[in-house]
Amino acid sequence: MSYNIAIDGPAGAGKSTIAKKLAKDLSFVYVDTGAMYRALAIFFIRKGFAAEDESGISDAVKDANVSIEYVNGEQQVILNGENVTPILRTEEVGNMASASSVYKAVRAHLLELQRSLAASKDVIMDGRDIGTCILPNADLKIFLTATSAERARRRCEELKQKGENADYEKIKKDIEERDYRDSHREIAPLKQAEDAIYLDSSDLNIDEVVERIKSYIK
Repeated sequence: MSYNIAIDGPAGAGKSTIAKKLAKDLSFVYVDTGAMYRALAIFFIRKGFAAEDESGISDAVKDANVSIEYVNGEQQVILNGENVTPILRTEEVGNMASASSVYKAVRAHLLELQRSLAASKDVIMDGRDIGTCILPNADLKIFLTATSAERARRRCEELKQKGENADYEKIKKDIEERDYRDSHREIAPLKQAEDAIYLDSSDLNIDEVVERIKSYIK
């Protein structure tokens, strides 16, 4: 029997960082939904579809199977039996993933693949609608958040470490606007599942958040 953990929350709350570390500590599979969309994009490109061909892409997507495996602790993305990890991050693939991910049939197919993966393996997924839509029956649901001020501070620190300029007020405003868009969108809005544990990480570091979530696992 597989064990599933769903982590939802607003942008900049540290969901992916926490989910990846938690998955490594627990030997779970971290489901990188972005990488799965990119694998589907490779399939569409190889089939010769233009990004705007919603009809063709929607019809063909049923023939694409994407799964995630780990080899020596490194994530490998498998498309119809082929490891496509080395070519996931090209600009062409990114552009196709961005365009095709909005199509209803593509999202529905990926949902099916994600649920199939969760049914067979111990997984951790993070996003905006994991606990409410993707894995409504997850064994543990976390709603991870932090104040917009703290999320902006973290983002500024991240940019400064990369040697880039960071405008705190602009970043904070962008975060608050994204929060509003994510929570008011028509399809799969950001919201806390009724049975999710609310976890504010504003005053916690990464290790403290990970340990707190571990304490909730039954």
